[in-house]
Parts: sequence; structure tokens; C-alpha cells
Amino acid sequence: MMPGRTFCSMRLSRFIPILAAGLILSSCGSLRPNYGPANMGGPEQEERRKTINSETTGDFYIGRRYHVNRTWWWGYLRRPGETWSKAKLTVFNQSLMRAPDNLPQDGPTDARYAFDHNYEYRIWGSYTGETVYEPNSNQFLPEFLLKNYELLKTNPGWLFHPNDHYDPHRLTLHP
Repeated sequence: MMPGRTFCSMRLSRFIPILAAGLILSSCGSLRPNYGPANMGGPEQEERRKTINSETTGDFYIGRRYHVNRTWWWGYLRRPGETWSKAKLTVFNQSLMRAPDNLPQDGPTDARYAFDHNYEYRIWGSYTGETVYEPNSNQFLPEFLLKNYELLKTNPGWLFHPNDHYDPHRLTLHP
């Protein structure tokens, strides 16, 4: 009888760590993936407000590239002097000019599609009045006819709030 008890206790002692590991690992599945710090960096809110208020106005938009995997929108556009809360998530019509990141995919790795996520641009063009269906996000978005662009900043920090969190697999930044 002793050998049977020893065999059972040996099997049980092997089973408990496996069970514990399984429970620990299964609880990890509910955690949000970490795609970098929750805070995207950038200026304090007051500094951002002052910068926006002092922007030169003109017949152009301020654009922030916002890329989420498998989506076809370009990013957010707002008028100079307006807060980002008034920005529109926009799809570019590239019949006159290609978007900044729309380069040949066999080119340099630092110049491939969406290399410019979170870059800030001065954008010339106009809204066409058309609405475009973006199937991967199930949204109807305004179409913008791109005429020209100028890079302003490659690391402008947060977009709508200092605690913005970026997830490359789903829309997480909303005005």
C-alpha cells in the first residue's frame, strides 16, 4: 500500500504545478496587449493649447497620420487653430497626389506603408462631399481630395489627450 500512495502523491505533486501554470497563463489572455506606454509623450495640455491657438491660418488642414492595421483611412484632419477634438477621421482620394506613405512596397523599409504613423502634416486639398465605406472598421468616413502635403513633425506626441493609448489592431483614438 505504501508504494501506491507514493505513486499517487508523486502524480499529484506533478499535476499541481501544471494546473497552477495553466491557471496563470489562462488569466493572461484577458490583459490588454502592451503596444508601448499608455502615454504617447508630447507637450502638456496647456502647451498644446497655446501651440494650436498660435498656428498660422490658411487654406490648408493640419493632419495627423493614424494607422490601424488593415484599415484604409489616412488619419485625422482639422483646420488650423481648431482643437483636435474637431478633427475628422478621413480617407484620402489620391487621384491627384499620393499620400506621404503611399510609396512602392519594395523600397526602403523606413519608407513603406504607414511608416509615418503619428506624423503631423500640413495638408492641402478639400473634402469632396462624398462618404467612403471603410469595411475593416465598419465606418462611413469623409473623402478628402489630396492636393499637396508638407511634413511638420515626426514625433508630435499625443493626439486627443495626454493618456492616449495606441493599439495597431483597432481604433483607440477618438476625438
